[in-house]
Amino acid sequence: MSSAALRRAVRETVSGLPREFWWLWTSTLVNRLGAFVATFLALYLTLDRGYSATYAGLVAALHGLGGVISSLGAGVMTDRLGRRPTLLIAQASTALSVALLGFVRDPVAIAAVAFLVGMASNASRPAVQAMMADIVRPEDRVRAFSLNYWAINLGFAVSSMAAGFIAETSYLAGFLIEAAMTMACAILVFVKLPESRPERTAAQKAEPETGLGTVLRDGRFMSVVGLSFLVALIFQQGSVGLPVAMGEAGFTPAEYGMAIAVNGVLIVALQIPVTRFIQHRDPRRLLVVSSVLAGYGFGLTAFAGSVAVIALTVCVWTLAEIVNAPTQTGIVVRLSPVHGRGRYQGMYTMSWSVAALVAPLMSGYVIDRYGAQWLWAMCAAVGTVAGLGYGLLMRRLPEEETAAETAGGEAPTGSAASVPAEAPTGSAAPAPAEALDEIGGTRPSPSSAG
Repeated sequence: MSSAALRRAVRETVSGLPREFWWLWTSTLVNRLGAFVATFLALYLTLDRGYSATYAGLVAALHGLGGVISSLGAGVMTDRLGRRPTLLIAQASTALSVALLGFVRDPVAIAAVAFLVGMASNASRPAVQAMMADIVRPEDRVRAFSLNYWAINLGFAVSSMAAGFIAETSYLAGFLIEAAMTMACAILVFVKLPESRPERTAAQKAEPETGLGTVLRDGRFMSVVGLSFLVALIFQQGSVGLPVAMGEAGFTPAEYGMAIAVNGVLIVALQIPVTRFIQHRDPRRLLVVSSVLAGYGFGLTAFAGSVAVIALTVCVWTLAEIVNAPTQTGIVVRLSPVHGRGRYQGMYTMSWSVAALVAPLMSGYVIDRYGAQWLWAMCAAVGTVAGLGYGLLMRRLPEEETAAETAGGEAPTGSAASVPAEAPTGSAAPAPAEALDEIGGTRPSPSSAG
């Protein structure tokens, strides 16, 4: 590709998105650049503090449990208080709790604060996703979610490398740097991001509010959440099942690091070009293909006898991850009523948090009891089930309705403050052609989407 073609591709990828999106994107990148604690928490507890691996695992589980609980609570806050207040509370709380974690020494206090860190750090996700859906035009959402996912992985790749150097100098410095950068994100949100929650009309205020019960009774959406959980179980094996299996097979930690590094490098390198390829394609096929590709990508690990071959399997499931993440988030938005986006995003986020809790237990049990070959076979089976589930679920979506857009659709917005009020939608709401094309089939590229 020539330099001119490359510049044109980059320009088309990033153009047309509102200014508020880029401030939100910058906040995400800064946040992930400072995400040191999750990377070295286990090393800090075992090497620096001298605790056992069992205790470190317990602390990690409590951190994950905090994320599960906060996913739903933050979703409710996002809808009731607003996106901006929820972000401010979550980021400020994360900064304070992370700093505190660096100073506590009692094992019970460490476990309790780690739980608080898990709650606070995960509370911003529903608000970020809901705000992004508010301020970005429907036809640009997959592109926007993909760019945000790219920022997350770019920040994580950099912070993971930096964490090792910081840990060699001072673990406490890592805690304080993360706290400072998270607080910088809160300041950025306070200064640059207006509230984006659509205002309710008088008629909408008279209608019942979308509650968690409404979300749980939405069978179609909860089916997506269930399938998301299955896919998340598969992807979690990259950080829980793969290192254990490679260790048992005689590979060194450095060799695992080399293999898993391929995941981050590919996401940073391919997320944007792959998004250009998939953004206007049928999301049904994308979800089916990515689910099966993820399952069989990990399944192929059963036949890998060298680091090079393992790295090739990482390439397979990383491609599935690149396609699945923005497509699945976009489907969640499409199935969410406008004034219930926070709760719906919270429930979706919880599926990944629960998977983060279940995956280590599942992979450890299967490897110890039956061997790693059975774990990889299970991944292939789960991916197949998830792919079939997405195929059946998307096929059953009625063509004359959508649970995401209003009859009038969403006007393109240039700023968060200009987002118009939208009527809440139910399962029987009439659907615009734009939303139907997003869910039910391939839609042509709009001239303004570039």
